[in-house]
Amino acid sequence: MLRIAVPNKGSLSGPAAEMLHEAGYRQRKDPKELVLVDPENQVEFFFLRPRDIAVYVGSGRLDVGITGRDLLLDSGADAEEVLALGFGGSTFRFARPVGGQVEDVQGLEGMRIATSYTGLVEQHLADKGVDASVVHLDGAVETAIELGVAEVIADVVETGTSLRNAGLEVIGEPIMKSEAIVVRRTGADVEEPKVQQFLRRLQGVLVARTYVMMDYDCRAEHLEKAVALTPGLESPTISPLHNEGWVAVRAMVPAKEAQQIMDDLYALGARAILTTAIHACRL
Repeated sequence: MLRIAVPNKGSLSGPAAEMLHEAGYRQRKDPKELVLVDPENQVEFFFLRPRDIAVYVGSGRLDVGITGRDLLLDSGADAEEVLALGFGGSTFRFARPVGGQVEDVQGLEGMRIATSYTGLVEQHLADKGVDASVVHLDGAVETAIELGVAEVIADVVETGTSLRNAGLEVIGEPIMKSEAIVVRRTGADVEEPKVQQFLRRLQGVLVARTYVMMDYDCRAEHLEKAVALTPGLESPTISPLHNEGWVAVRAMVPAKEAQQIMDDLYALGARAILTTAIHACRL
């Protein structure tokens, strides 16, 4: 069986479970359940702390796992990213008190920086050639400056509301941008059939969320212009209609562009333009 680590709680847990369900896998009904066997798909799920997933996968105890890119890099585990999943996006940044003197990472020389992501921050500082003291906190790092633990913090920034409420503002360029990812032990064979099947299923969900299927009728003399608007992935499907001079066209189009494409097709003379959600696919 393929052994897969899944976040047991936190912001990644719900979207990960939803994606796995869309990919055809069983998911737990009881949030206290720590192990779930899916015999039909020859998969065993282990629900773990997101911070620990890269460590388990990197040790080889589990085959693959879903975690955050920031958590992978912070862990120092012998694991690597093999697929980005498009949810759980966040930006990791430094922040200082409003009106402070520090402007960028170079200005952090000799300062104390509070963070829950010690490994990630230390590596970033080393890459930039900055010598600073990193103070590890398990959470609520926004209060570290007020309480005199540090002069600067490094943390995940989404809307920035928490920082502003604490009298802080971001400085410099982002340390990194994170999202949910699939991780595999470094050097492990990603071409292994059971791993490839898992990745293909998730990729199918990603494509299904990104595209819609579009069908429309078009006069034959306008077909080339219509096809230019809806080229599909390989090429669109064209079928003759009973009424002479008309054809039916079917193609996958990017979901975010669907409304504009429909407007352009209508202006070209196409009619009966329909879009349908895609629930799963393989490319």
